[in-house]
Amino acid sequence: MTISQRLFKIMDEQRVSIPELSYRTGISKQTIYDWKKKGTNPGADKIMIICEALRITPEDLLVGKPEEDETEIAKISVDEIIPEFDDFSYKMAKMSTGMTESQRKRLLAYMSMLQNMKE
Repeated sequence: MTISQRLFKIMDEQRVSIPELSYRTGISKQTIYDWKKKGTNPGADKIMIICEALRITPEDLLVGKPEEDETEIAKISVDEIIPEFDDFSYKMAKMSTGMTESQRKRLLAYMSMLQNMKE
């Protein structure tokens, strides 16, 4: 799910309209309509404003809430799942097993932002 899809899902859940989000954030209605129509994501400069307006965390907007299956998978040892990781992936996975759920969400949000950045 993209960030814009997640944004509009959250807006639907909270029953927040595009004009209402525009009012709360100061972001033009046209910009928000464009995100929906074109499927583009809000810029990094808008993420915190949106999160404050919707009273959600950046992690909720960027990566969403983990599904129950993902939570169960997180409890399995990395060695049990894929012992043939390359060195970098293996180290990342190993390090994440000792993190709290909140830390994992932050790491995923950060990695998602890096992945979506254009060099």
